[in-house]
Amino acid sequence: MKRLLVSIAIVFAAILTAVGQNHSFSLSGKWNFQIDREDIGIREQWFKKSLDDSINLPGSMPEKLKGDEVTARTQWTGSLYDSSYYFNPYMEKYRIEGQVKLPFFLTPDKHYVGVAWYQKKVTIPSNWKGERISLFLERPHIETTVWVNQKELGMQNSLCVPHVYDLTSAVAPGKTCLITIRIDNRIKEINVGPDSHSITDQTQGNWNGIVGRIELQATPKVHFENIQVYPDLSNQKALIRMNVQSASSAKGEITLSAESFNTDIRHKVAPVQQSFSIRPGDNAVEMELPMGKDFLTWDEFSPALYKLTATLSNGKQTDTKQVQFGMRDFKIEGKWFYVNGRKTMLRGTVENCDFPLTGYAPMDVASWERVFRICRSYGLNHMRFHSFCPPEAAFIAADLVGFYLQPEGPSWPNHGPRLGNGQPIDKYLMDETIALTKEYGNYASYCMLACGNEPSGRWVAWVSKFVDYWKATDPRHVYTGASVGNSWQWQPHNEFHVKAGARGLSWAGARPESMSDYRARIDTVKQPYVSHETGQWCVFPNFNEIRKYTGVNKAKNFEIFRDILNDNHMGSQSYDFMMASGKLQALCYKHEIEKTLRTPDYAGFQLLALNDYSGQGTALVGVLDVFFEEKGYINAEQFRRFCSPTVPLARIPKFVYANNETFHADIEVSHFGAAPLQEAKTVYTIKDKFGKVYAHGSVGTHNIPIGNLCSLGSVDMDLAGITTPQKLNLEVRIEGSDAVNDWDFWVYPAQVELTQGDVYTTDTLDAKALSVLQEGGNVLITAAGKIQYGKEVKQYFTPVFWNTSWFKMRPPHTTGIFVNEYHPLFRQFPTEYHSNLQWWELLNKAQVMQFTDFPAEFQPTIQSIDTWFISRKIGMLFEAKVLNGKLLMTSMDITSQPEKRIVARQMHKAILDYMNSDAFRPSTVITPEQIQTLFTKVAGDVKSYTKDSPDELKPKIN
Repeated sequence: MKRLLVSIAIVFAAILTAVGQNHSFSLSGKWNFQIDREDIGIREQWFKKSLDDSINLPGSMPEKLKGDEVTARTQWTGSLYDSSYYFNPYMEKYRIEGQVKLPFFLTPDKHYVGVAWYQKKVTIPSNWKGERISLFLERPHIETTVWVNQKELGMQNSLCVPHVYDLTSAVAPGKTCLITIRIDNRIKEINVGPDSHSITDQTQGNWNGIVGRIELQATPKVHFENIQVYPDLSNQKALIRMNVQSASSAKGEITLSAESFNTDIRHKVAPVQQSFSIRPGDNAVEMELPMGKDFLTWDEFSPALYKLTATLSNGKQTDTKQVQFGMRDFKIEGKWFYVNGRKTMLRGTVENCDFPLTGYAPMDVASWERVFRICRSYGLNHMRFHSFCPPEAAFIAADLVGFYLQPEGPSWPNHGPRLGNGQPIDKYLMDETIALTKEYGNYASYCMLACGNEPSGRWVAWVSKFVDYWKATDPRHVYTGASVGNSWQWQPHNEFHVKAGARGLSWAGARPESMSDYRARIDTVKQPYVSHETGQWCVFPNFNEIRKYTGVNKAKNFEIFRDILNDNHMGSQSYDFMMASGKLQALCYKHEIEKTLRTPDYAGFQLLALNDYSGQGTALVGVLDVFFEEKGYINAEQFRRFCSPTVPLARIPKFVYANNETFHADIEVSHFGAAPLQEAKTVYTIKDKFGKVYAHGSVGTHNIPIGNLCSLGSVDMDLAGITTPQKLNLEVRIEGSDAVNDWDFWVYPAQVELTQGDVYTTDTLDAKALSVLQEGGNVLITAAGKIQYGKEVKQYFTPVFWNTSWFKMRPPHTTGIFVNEYHPLFRQFPTEYHSNLQWWELLNKAQVMQFTDFPAEFQPTIQSIDTWFISRKIGMLFEAKVLNGKLLMTSMDITSQPEKRIVARQMHKAILDYMNSDAFRPSTVITPEQIQTLFTKVAGDVKSYTKDSPDELKPKIN
């Protein structure tokens, strides 16, 4: 039954936008077409001639393979922070005509920025006589000018809403007319910013064309121009505000009715009627629609929707319009959001307008519903649209799924434009948010609004007026001036903040724990605080993904990165690097999200992002690829353990213990479900990887209210019985619910005997080491702090942030480690094939060794995964045959403070035991000279030819 209802809902949603016109017909199909490279079409009056090419619409020029081949001289819409592509000798082969590949973002098959003309002959139906006739272009890009029968009807420029032209005076029913549309996608007087996701090549691309519905529409001369629904839950009614337009004075009657359509329980609202008498022009009419005491509400748990049917009768003519809405109240009280009176925490992602197959946002409901349902499966309930507003299909789909949206004005007014300086962007942004609210304001999922992303200029005063206007104008949504990073100023008029100050992990300077939170960064903030672009933890590229790019944009950036890896003799390891770095990425997301959930009065987070971002140097920050598909290292069920309406939390002071200690965890829960949990029993289990249970029991039974910081009890375990190194796992589950979460921790012996045996240990390749090797002995070099070749690589425990290209090689440069967990070295050091928290002591800010001068087939035993822009062969431990002996060398600190650094001590023991065993059989032959280069050779820092201003980095090639 539910599946049937969803299908009915989708069908209704699909027809909503068409209902309200008495007649309409699609103009999809073949259009005449011509590119106007020199912008001479107006001067030469192309609207009077027949254009010399053709194109199928809807679509974009790149989608239809219209435009220019991409070259190294292509002028891109977007900042290029790293200009090394244009100067680096390695990249020369990717700059050759016909073979161009770009590392910055996806490479389109075709590119064109300029003017293009579209033309079609249309016969107006004869039964449209006496009606208002309009041309509807759902999403052109960017500026349109329309001529009908050589008569110019005006120009429109909107990145957010349809362009609609009144053709009534220019056409005659029963007659054929010539419609000519000039589209210009250049950035001109109105500059929203070259990195705005609404236009930039970093995301969808700056395309020319028309997508979505293209149609002629006819309405009565007396018609609804606009209908806005304002739910009033406390008074069990909806206020309906209408604008009725008429060419002359008129009288008639308006009837309103409503009925739910997507729920098991159906609710029909009794109709109301009101007579009207209007003057020529625009007339405001207001009516109340009593919903009754049994009305259904809309939220993430029960997204009940209504269709409002408004009928305007005027003698022989009738205009009927249907509007989708939900009885939803999205408010702010103190530092929290409340949906229909229920405290709500936003668990969000950022949608960056990154759609590789088409190069533009989907215009159909099904595509958006897929995205939102995937997000829901990962425990999310919210999406911010970074400097763009999605088409109507996104709002329809989010309504059906129950997903809270934050559209934005289509601007990142930075890197060129300045907000509040009197430039055209000031008026344009205000006009755009007014237009998008008029167009999409009835959708229950439209809950929040910002003007755009990270502005520059005198922007604080501008956004203050922006917020004040919207607070006074439309109570259905809540408002923030702009979504900003940490260094941006505070916006004093904001109803809520989207800001980056309270995010990240402190693992670069302190060992991992789960005690801390972000309260010190938000405790003085009086409004709801939502984190801006949380995460941005990178993963190594998945080269198996390349075959998915079958549309307008190709992953030639991935092809470059694959070539670099192959050239450095590691091509066979690409999948291992992706999986190992992915496990570390997922670990970072788990701990950052949990840290947010532990914070008092933290209203929500916005990941950047659940899926990858293909632009700005290639930012592989998603646990899903750009297509919202899994990569293989974490799935939705695993992610929901730490990201869902109800998440058990454990405050654990550290994750590494000696077996003379007691493990202790204080158990809490973050619960933002549909209702409080009554008499909920919380249980725990501690077990090893084979499922052997070491401890289990009940944490307690509690009534769990809606909110976070709800203490449930504690878990204690005496570790004396753990006599060998072990990884254990604490799992906490709330019975009778889906809520379950878990944490790994490690136990090592408190007393460790280091057996030197026949191993000579030194911190350099000294004369005695050479002598021992010459005589067939075993040498251990502990070279922590002494490495030169590899010193330029900065390794933290956490992975690359965003990417090293866009952020000018800002450390860290690595994305974790890859090891063969079955190697005999690890018999006394439990590990997986990837970084986990026990490695922090050995990895964080540890030196790596660079092995460029080693044999091509050589691979280190503990291998660090370098930034994919360089993919140097690096690592922290290797073994080799040297002279007549065997050598093991590490750049990890395994010797200092053994009484405190029990992980390092255990690694030291594991190394010695391995070297003294028959299993120590290195296969690769390395010369003493190659080892010596690790102490003497200097590679120097990577130069990316980057200047401070991205606008200075446009290609300048003769």
